[in-house]
Amino acid sequence: MSELSTTGTQAPSHGHASSTGLDSRKLGMWTFIGSETLFFTALIMTYLIYKPVNAVAENFQDPKKYLGIELTTLLATLLLASSLTMVLSLAAIRRNDLKRFQLWMLSTIGLGLAFLGGQVYEFYHLYNYHDGPSLTLDSSLFGSTFFVLTGFHGTHVAIGVIWLLAVYVRGMRGRYSAENDMDVELAGLYWHFVDLVWVVIFVLIYLI
Repeated sequence: MSELSTTGTQAPSHGHASSTGLDSRKLGMWTFIGSETLFFTALIMTYLIYKPVNAVAENFQDPKKYLGIELTTLLATLLLASSLTMVLSLAAIRRNDLKRFQLWMLSTIGLGLAFLGGQVYEFYHLYNYHDGPSLTLDSSLFGSTFFVLTGFHGTHVAIGVIWLLAVYVRGMRGRYSAENDMDVELAGLYWHFVDLVWVVIFVLIYLI
């Protein structure tokens, strides 16, 4: 097992405990996730409310005609796998195993980038659809709700990837250890959140 060098390692960083007994930073993250859950719930409810309206609209575009289950199943698999590698990365730093921390964190970043690449490919395909009218943000009610919902989620994934990159770089510099892993844990909480949101989107949009 590779041990973290003490050179350049910061002293353990412990946040102030809140009245609930939780670390204040962790409580802040849970509060943020709660607000983002409400945000995505509103977007998903908007999509579900307008789904039957889209079915009778003049410019109706059938989702089943445009959305390929093969690609999106792959994207869902990538994000689920990235949740596992994120767990392994956090577990590694808690063992002071820097090499495995870097390996699993880099794997998580790579899977996140692969997801974003797949989503860009899907959007490009829909905007340049060859077997009928293109599906765009303003082509139909379905197009509007679909791109807003999946686009906002993709933005959250991109933010998560940037955050994980920052954590990876700081980890390479010896900033984390078993006693100082809060940054890694907070990034992991956010990452698991965006993964879970995609599972909900995948089921409601692509499967139902």
